[in-house]
Formats: sequence, structure tokens, C-alpha cells
Amino acid sequence: MKTLLITGASKGIGLAMARMCLADNYRVVNLSRSPAPDAGIENHAIDLSSSSAESRLKSLLGKVLEKGEIVLVHNAAKLNSDTANNTTTDDFRDIMDINLIAPHTLNQLVIPFMHTGSSIIYIGSTLSEKAVANTYSYVVSKHAMIGMMRATCQDLAGSGIHTACVCPGFTDTEMLREHVGKDQEVLSSIAAMSTFGRLVSPIEVATTIKFAAENPVINGAVIHANLGQIES
Repeated sequence: MKTLLITGASKGIGLAMARMCLADNYRVVNLSRSPAPDAGIENHAIDLSSSSAESRLKSLLGKVLEKGEIVLVHNAAKLNSDTANNTTTDDFRDIMDINLIAPHTLNQLVIPFMHTGSSIIYIGSTLSEKAVANTYSYVVSKHAMIGMMRATCQDLAGSGIHTACVCPGFTDTEMLREHVGKDQEVLSSIAAMSTFGRLVSPIEVATTIKFAAENPVINGAVIHANLGQIES
């Protein structure tokens, strides 16, 4: 049985991915502060930004993981409204702890359990290769995530483990809605930036993630799942 180990599967894209894999007879293990609501998903509460996260993960994963085919999905992320000239170092570090340090720590702990056929999937963003105003720390972290994925690909050559970075476009998630203050007019204007005139659904992104996880031919790939964005 394959194991999906995913962060932040309590809602949005993470929950859609967890449900999809559960239906496909994966063992699904979720690491997040809040539990995923579906029976069958193994939930382990953890704050990935805390100073004790690494020691907690070492203890936890040593108990719950078995060696085999593992799909590790780095999905948990935090998005602040901030800019290059008003973000404190502490606030910047808080974003990096969740968006970058946690994936690095998990890689170190999980790779030793991975057999041939395993995969590491990073969840980037359309902002992994471009930028918009007022999302400074998030943009920086998502650009760095592509670098982490590409370096992982090179360092794991010959291991039978593949990696990819799936970059969703503007997806109809709680994170996006909270970022725009749940303003429907703003959401509609964002949706209009897609060539389909709508937001991406979490299920569409989850389908893309699962494909990337199960197909090693795309090793080292950056996949944009954004419905095609209209460039100004």
C-alpha cells in the first residue's frame, strides 16, 4: 500500500488530495494544526512553524512511517499581506519556517523511509515564477521552493525517487478568500485573469498533484495548473 504523507490537508487543495488518494486505497497521513474531517485520514496535530517542530516530527514519523512507496506532498503554506519595505525579520522568518524550513526538515526525515517509486511533490504557486504587490514573503518562499525541488531532483538521481513542483493558479480556497478579505468583487476580478474566466478548483489541482506523484517521467518538472492566465 502506498502512503500519502501530506501537510495541511485539513482544507482546500490538501483535503482534495487526501480524499483522492484515500479513494485510491492509499494510506493517508496528514500533518497539520487542524484535523482533516474525513474518516480514514490519519491526523497528527503539529504546528510546523514552532521551534519544537523538528523534534516533534522526529518522534512522530519514527513511529508512524514504514519503509515503502511514499508520496510526500509539501502543501502547508502561509500567506501574509506584506511588502518588501514593511516586513519585520520575525514575520519573514515565520513564513519561511512554514513554507521552506518545514519541507526541508520533512525531506531529511522522510527520504530514508522512501523506496523506489516514491515521490516528493512541492506545492508552489503561480507566484513561484512571477510577483504581485503585497505578497512579499510568500513570493520569495515560492520562488525558493522551485529551487529546492530542482536541487532535490539532482541530489536524488539514481534513487528511484522523483520530484516535481505543481504551481496552482488562483484557486478557490479559504486562503485566497481570506487574503482578499472575502471580497466577492475582488474574487471576480481575479477569476477574470484566467483564460477560462473562473478560479481553479481544489480538485483540479489535486488531480494534477496525483498525476505528478505517480509519473516519474516528469522528474524535476515545474507544472503550472492555472487554467492559462491572461498576461497584461
